[in-house]
Amino acid sequence: MKFSELAKLLEEHGFRIIKQKGSIRYYGKPGWGRLIRLDYHGAKEVPTGTSHAILKSDGIKG
Repeated sequence: MKFSELAKLLEEHGFRIIKQKGSIRYYGKPGWGRLIRLDYHGAKEVPTGTSHAILKSDGIKG
């Protein structure tokens, strides 16, 4: 999965960019108590373990 695909998936589940500093984006949504940090690098591949951890902790994939 590419960083751009992961960002799109987060946005499809209601997450929005709360703040950004350089290539680091923080996503959040109403009712969610914490921010998701995504080091955004566009077309590069996200390491498999990283993408699974992000999606699992956010309840997107089981």
